Amino acid sequence: MTTSSTALTRIILGIDPGTAITGYGVVGETARGDFELLACGVIRTEAGEEMHLRLLEIFRDLKALIAEFRPDAMAVEKLFFGRNVTTAITVGQARGAALLAAAEQGLDIAEYTPAEVKQAITGYGNADKRQIQEMVKQILHLPHPPHPDDAADGVAIAVCHLQRSRYQLLA
Repeated sequence: MTTSSTALTRIILGIDPGTAITGYGVVGETARGDFELLACGVIRTEAGEEMHLRLLEIFRDLKALIAEFRPDAMAVEKLFFGRNVTTAITVGQARGAALLAAAEQGLDIAEYTPAEVKQAITGYGNADKRQIQEMVKQILHLPHPPHPDDAADGVAIAVCHLQRSRYQLLA
């Protein structure tokens, strides 16, 4: 999904990392302080492919997004360590590919926990996915929430960074 943009003061690339599906959202802030969705989508890798090739694909695709949109920063979801250690490790590897793509291009990098994203978007750190998507839809003045869920998460992470950095500037 891509939309046209007006004069933007900042552009943030939000990343929801995963080795099978990495979601992304590119959100800009206008001079008036409005947020605008520039693009969102997913990077899919083949399950049967060797891990290093999957990570290379994520890295290259993110570099292409960075080259296309020239974001000021990348916001990435922090690793949530659940019960499945194997999943946590592979998500950590996808995060590494994303962080490397951002670092190589000299981007500022911000990391947020799922609770921090929920708090910034809805004002409630235990909000469910539907509540987050509805608020993202309202904040960005969209006719419907971004889709699929991984892309919606990437958009929410980008909006979280814009919201939080706005309030840090005021502090």
